[in-house]
Amino acid sequence: MNIFQQLFKSLYSPKDIASTRFQGIGKTILYVFLLTLVSVIPTVSYVSSAINNGIETAAHTVDKELPDFSIENGELSADQEEPIYIEDTDFTIIFDSTGEVSETDLEGYENAFALLQNEFVLIAGGTLDTYDYSTLTDLNITKDSILEVIHSVDGLLAVIIPVLALTIYIFSSGIKFIEITILALFGLFIKNVTSRNLPYRQLWRLSAYSVTLPTIFFTIMEAFQTNVPNGFLINWFVSIIMLYLTVREIPQKAKK
Repeated sequence: MNIFQQLFKSLYSPKDIASTRFQGIGKTILYVFLLTLVSVIPTVSYVSSAINNGIETAAHTVDKELPDFSIENGELSADQEEPIYIEDTDFTIIFDSTGEVSETDLEGYENAFALLQNEFVLIAGGTLDTYDYSTLTDLNITKDSILEVIHSVDGLLAVIIPVLALTIYIFSSGIKFIEITILALFGLFIKNVTSRNLPYRQLWRLSAYSVTLPTIFFTIMEAFQTNVPNGFLINWFVSIIMLYLTVREIPQKAKK
């Protein structure tokens, strides 16, 4: 079987998985990289979309919804009479050069960014971090300079997104290899219980294919942005069951 046929049959056939115990380790490693590649496609897609949308939203917000401003000598200056609140689905931008909004007024926000008279505040997951303009020496920022930075980042997305995607893929591959290695250790117990004569290297190969079903399942759930309760436990339970059924397909070692 080629590697794509193995991917398909590993979804449902412990017997076909059992036949992989004699194949070369290189092909098994290649299979793990292919499986990981498939599994990160939804994540990379959503992250790329979020970055693009974030850049577009930031450019539109600064250009169309904020007045001309400057940050100089530790203070935000703008022609405004009251604070500006720009609220999105799960993110809020606050702009206030009047001094009316203080740090304590922002404590109820979950995710927000605020440019205040003497400081800017970043809130992520309810955690609030404050940065005074005065701590940044020789700071001179204007609306136009921020737009230039945003457009510069936009022009670099063709490089940033592939690098980020590669980073996600490498990290996910490492996690997948660790997962397979741990599952193969469970396999040592399974092969003793079922009286199968399997060295660890063969158990590792079998484990690499046994994780296919839960990996593809959670990839589909990720594609539909569906949260699976107790996903960690389900992943390990299905992987162990698949490995157990696979080991059972291997002829039992002869009794003395």
